[in-house]
Amino acid sequence: MFYYKVILLGSSLEPLTYLSSKEIKIGFVVRVTLQNKERSGVIQKSALTPDFECQPIIEITDNFFTNTQLLLAEFISDYYCCSLGIALNVFVSHLTREPIFEKLIIAPPNLTKKQKKAFDFLNSHKYSLLFGDTGSGKSEIYISLICQTLNDGKNAIYLLPEIGLTPQLEFKLKTFFGDLVATWHSKLSKKRKDGILQNIYEGKIRVVLGARSALFLPLYSVGLIIVDEEHDESYKSNNAPRYNARDLSLMMGKKTDAKVVLGSATPNVTTIAKIPHFRLKGNFFESKKEVVYENAHNEISQSMLYEIKSTLEKKRQIIIFLPTRAHFKYIACKNCGAVIECPFCSVAMSLHKNLNALKCHYCNFTSKIVKVCSKCGSETMEAIRLGTAEVVDRLRELFPNNIIEKFDKDEITTDTKLNKILKSFKEREIDVLVGTQMLSKGHDYHNVGLSIIMGIDSLLAIPDFKAREKALSLAIQIAGRSGRKEEGRVFIQTKNQEFFTKFLQNYDEFIEEEKKIREGLFPPFKKLMRLLISHKTEQKAKDITNKTVEILKEFKDIEIVGHGKADIAKIANKYRYFVLIRSVGVKPLLTTAKFIKNNAIQIDMDPLSFS
Repeated sequence: MFYYKVILLGSSLEPLTYLSSKEIKIGFVVRVTLQNKERSGVIQKSALTPDFECQPIIEITDNFFTNTQLLLAEFISDYYCCSLGIALNVFVSHLTREPIFEKLIIAPPNLTKKQKKAFDFLNSHKYSLLFGDTGSGKSEIYISLICQTLNDGKNAIYLLPEIGLTPQLEFKLKTFFGDLVATWHSKLSKKRKDGILQNIYEGKIRVVLGARSALFLPLYSVGLIIVDEEHDESYKSNNAPRYNARDLSLMMGKKTDAKVVLGSATPNVTTIAKIPHFRLKGNFFESKKEVVYENAHNEISQSMLYEIKSTLEKKRQIIIFLPTRAHFKYIACKNCGAVIECPFCSVAMSLHKNLNALKCHYCNFTSKIVKVCSKCGSETMEAIRLGTAEVVDRLRELFPNNIIEKFDKDEITTDTKLNKILKSFKEREIDVLVGTQMLSKGHDYHNVGLSIIMGIDSLLAIPDFKAREKALSLAIQIAGRSGRKEEGRVFIQTKNQEFFTKFLQNYDEFIEEEKKIREGLFPPFKKLMRLLISHKTEQKAKDITNKTVEILKEFKDIEIVGHGKADIAKIANKYRYFVLIRSVGVKPLLTTAKFIKNNAIQIDMDPLSFS
């Protein structure tokens, strides 16, 4: 008999011992039972004959995880403080047969002198950052790197932060690489995903384009990993394991022979401080851009309507950005100011007119629209703060002869809807596209003559050390959608014009100023770890927090930045508290994490969210 330690996929348990009548290689996927339920597990290592009775391994499958995948899972488990079963569960296993890849001869696109310099720089570094302005031609450089990689007999992964970017880029990649390209993201059907995996197993797919999960596909011989829009927070997972795909791409490059290229028009301050970079300035096409400011926050003003009307008369398209979804962010009482909150989360309910309901964007609880205030009995309830759907409704009333559509996560629920709306916009069938952050991510449409930015001040006001960086980055990205070719205008509603005027066209200066502000306090100079304590009983959550703080005070190499109630004090009927700690390096934080393990404590290394 052979005994093995088996990692249960998706489980928080430590590896368990099982027996087998056959010898099994490390990394192979097996079927086992736990509490009379069948589970998938992975052979971690051989085990000595135990002094207790073991369950048998009931099936040895043809799937396995490579040594690289196992090593990366160990890193994720250690660094992001989760079990091996949780870490390994993000990967897709390989099949026993390894495909043979032919060397190809694919002609790359013609590059300008500037682009060729950038290409040579990226080629001379194993890890590098392409810091290129919006519209400077970064994608042509990426395609040239992919051509080189495929011609060398290796494969490539091209990561994007949002699925909204994939249709346009997929078309561009398929122009060069045809059916060697596959797109991977959460909105694909199971049938489509299974088909892509089969083609990967057979060696028919050589380039994978997709969101962060594409990094974990069973692609052999990866020679290049591109992380476009590397600054984007969508690369960070909000659920365990709370990994950042950008950082894992760099780690994968260390564990393999893959070159890693990060790219952005507004790179993360930490990235530019640590990774060699090439600065690519200017626009690939001749264009002129004018920025107009309005001292307002989030309203459909006469000045804005004038800009929209003028642009539509020129047969140019418009993009309008808001930081909120739904019709209004919340409903409040005009008499006493009380806000209608979710009964299970301490956040305001959002109004969705199409559902004729209020909905919580955290736990998805839905209720009827409230017409009477529960605190004072007043019937003077009003909707506060403009949202995407309300803007679409108002503009359709004012411009009935134009096509105005919504582009946010409420609207784009399937891959089909995504492709349809972007195709319509590309073919100029849509005049105005109103949306949230999804609009900011790299869309390249030459007929956009006006970008409107509303509600940007609400991002500046968030209690977050990266608030300025996030707001400026978003503004630059959205401004970059206008005037990709020919003239373009950017209309920004803000009461912080001085900040945007200074940095909107000078992100380099912003980076230097931001470094000085953060020195000795925040990344890239300090490492952060956030502990989130949640419990159905508030007193229990508070007690765990206080006890944790007392334990942390014993550690000399860490500093407690703050602790107390989370900004969102309750989600899904659980009360939430936090402790934020920092250190010069990562080791003291990881050492600390081992001493504070508790089912009520979630550990978030390198946190991006502080709510």
